[in-house]
Amino acid sequence: MYRTAHIGFISAISLMTVAYVRAERGTSGSSVDVQTIIQRSVEANQRDWQADPEYSYTETVRTGKGTKTHQVTMLFGSPYEKLIRVNGKALSSADRKKEEDKFQKAVNERRSESASAKARRIADYEKDRKRDHLMMEQLTRAFDFKLTGQARIAGRNVYVLNATPRKGYQPPNKEAKVLTGMRGTLWIDQQASQWVRVRAEVISPVSIEGFLATVEPGTRFELEKMPVSKDIWLAKHFSVRSHARVLGLLHHEGFEDHTYSDYHKTPGEYVQAAGASPGK
Repeated sequence: MYRTAHIGFISAISLMTVAYVRAERGTSGSSVDVQTIIQRSVEANQRDWQADPEYSYTETVRTGKGTKTHQVTMLFGSPYEKLIRVNGKALSSADRKKEEDKFQKAVNERRSESASAKARRIADYEKDRKRDHLMMEQLTRAFDFKLTGQARIAGRNVYVLNATPRKGYQPPNKEAKVLTGMRGTLWIDQQASQWVRVRAEVISPVSIEGFLATVEPGTRFELEKMPVSKDIWLAKHFSVRSHARVLGLLHHEGFEDHTYSDYHKTPGEYVQAAGASPGK
């Protein structure tokens, strides 16, 4: 769900409002206000979501079938994935050449594509980003948050917040309905107000109308973020383990683990110049 084309749920991590958050103070005498913590994380995650398309990166995806590592380049408005390793091993020289040839072909095609073709390509990418953006925004509406303590992760001081389903929450679409049966924990950096880690799990079955499926307990995900510049944090790791029952009979289980590294600003030669007109 998250960063399948760069988290998906990930890519995009943005919280737009805390109007619906019920904030409680910690039970240990802390004077820290949960609403303030959430509000600041809203602002930080919005910056991240806006900056996300400016970065290229390396992504390793692990499934039950093995691992594949891609070099993901933001190529004129949408990502291009070039395979560089399989099961931890570099490609042969012949396969590297094939991948490089395919990449150069994509560069040439996108440089000369029509305005309408470019618009459709970028719209497809933005559709996924907006979907993931909506799901992350819904987290602040779907849950009540409570500060349960403080901790230290990777040398950073963090607040620990528990999230439980908010009574009366009305999901805006079918995908967001799964949030009504989930609970989670957030670790938020005390200085940067960034999400260092998020864990969530399904605690009650949720039927997804139109998909003829039920998401069952045991479905869980974990997201970790890291700083890639002074003010921007992007996905470091995302994993999801899903349990679902299709048509009330077939049981489906799935697992994916995504690791991200080598974030860098996309080279200028692959960025569409403002006002530039692609070929007709």
